[in-house]
Amino acid sequence: MNREGNMESGKATEVMRLAGVRKTYAHNRNMIQVLKGIDLVIDSGESIAITGVSGVGKSTLLNVMGSLDVPTEGQVLFRGKNLYELDEAALSRFRNRHIGFVFQFHHLLPEFNALENTMMPALIARYGKKKAADMAVRVLEKVGLSHRLTHRAGEMSGGEQQRVAIARALVMGPELLLADEPTGNLDLETGAMVADLLLGLQKDENLAMVIATHNLKLAELMSKRLEITGGRIH
Repeated sequence: MNREGNMESGKATEVMRLAGVRKTYAHNRNMIQVLKGIDLVIDSGESIAITGVSGVGKSTLLNVMGSLDVPTEGQVLFRGKNLYELDEAALSRFRNRHIGFVFQFHHLLPEFNALENTMMPALIARYGKKKAADMAVRVLEKVGLSHRLTHRAGEMSGGEQQRVAIARALVMGPELLLADEPTGNLDLETGAMVADLLLGLQKDENLAMVIATHNLKLAELMSKRLEITGGRIH
């Protein structure tokens, strides 16, 4: 996979830095502070597990890192650039080209086949259909689905659907991969296979990867494990 459209051509190891990130939500006239000052540096080639009990803010943290949710306070810097100083259009372009997302549920478009689902980020980036298809085929081969290109989501197993979702997340050659409970909807054996696949791809591509998970066995495979308690990282 290539690194289409990197924001910088340099090879700085730091991919992302969070500085004093706080996130507060309004709920029934009360203000709930979920993140209470997160400081975190993520380097290229680093795999990080974020653990913690349900509702502690793991998904919120990933959404803030992935530019899906604006922090109440603090900065999110991608190779030194403050993401939340970008306008919405520029932020969408950044997200499409530089960050890959994998969720607990694959969120595939049921009317499209594996190839078409994987092509989607490249088509959104206005690549031609042939180039988008070539990019998708390459990454689907990497996740072991070259024989399933024309199969729709309903014709594939849960593990195969999640592999398509991983291929879609990686098709643009992102520098940061964010995964929110990527094995949480799978049985133990299939979940272990998906975990091995993610780690193998992360190492092959020298990606920075952050996974939010309850799966402590998966967390132990990461190069760093962090826990959120009381809105802070430990």
